[in-house]
Amino acid sequence: MSSQLQPIAPPPIESGPGISYNPRTARAKRIGARAALYSTAMFFVIFAAMPFAWMILTIFKQNADLYQQPMQKSPFSFWGELNQPPTLENLRFLLWDTNYLVFVKNSLVVGFFTVVITLLLAMPAAYALTRLSGGWGESLGIAIFLVYLIPPTLLFLPMTRIISELNLKNSIWSLVVVYPTFTIPFCTWLLMGFFKSIPWDVEEQAMIDGYSRFGAIIRAVLPLSVPGILTVIVFSFTLSLHEFVYSLAFVTSTANKTISTGVTTELIRGDIYFWQALMAASVLVAIPIAILYNLFLDRFIAGFTLGAVKG
Repeated sequence: MSSQLQPIAPPPIESGPGISYNPRTARAKRIGARAALYSTAMFFVIFAAMPFAWMILTIFKQNADLYQQPMQKSPFSFWGELNQPPTLENLRFLLWDTNYLVFVKNSLVVGFFTVVITLLLAMPAAYALTRLSGGWGESLGIAIFLVYLIPPTLLFLPMTRIISELNLKNSIWSLVVVYPTFTIPFCTWLLMGFFKSIPWDVEEQAMIDGYSRFGAIIRAVLPLSVPGILTVIVFSFTLSLHEFVYSLAFVTSTANKTISTGVTTELIRGDIYFWQALMAASVLVAIPIAILYNLFLDRFIAGFTLGAVKG
């Protein structure tokens, strides 16, 4: 008779005096830790997404569903119970019976020129402070960044005087003049971190190959600074979209208002709130910004973190 070999379980691995390593226990611990991590992350994702889900559902509600008395609602009404058929009337009202599209156009114009002015001034300033100013450039860069920390309310009166002297009151160009004063200091400090992270040898090699300093910047430095440049663009554009104080103070006519002030004044009339249209106006602005952030998320995070470390 031939004897069959029986598998023998390996002895536990000793990992210290009096301590044994059990692979099954270690694997169970890893699975439990990962499950706890993903569960926590999922909780916060749902918690953050709930307001947006409620906003989207509110857009399609009729007034009969929106203004039901609390006693008439079911426990799931928060999630947008629709006793009446969903409607697109709220979107039609927002797009065609209000000046929402005018507000969007004004916001895009202001945001575009704010981004262009910020890039044209912040990039040369950051490069000069990093490469051409010597040891005092970093201190001056920090001083420029501190200007960004000044509360806008403290600058309100001098800014009002400047806008009045330039005869730009009640014009979107007043916002184009004011907004870069917030974006340029921060973006200069941010780009300084990127330019510091680029070795000087890169520019030197480009100049040895025959490029001028300006050509070396265009050909070698700027392509390596794309994450920082994208961060500047997103930051400047989003700031111009949500800024409220100066937009409310400097622009009064409906034809020149931006989204931040136009929506609140157009869709809140006395004690009447057009809630569905308000939610639609917010969602239509938030979705493109969310897509923009997600498309460039890695570069955007790299822009902030590298600028914060190196700047």
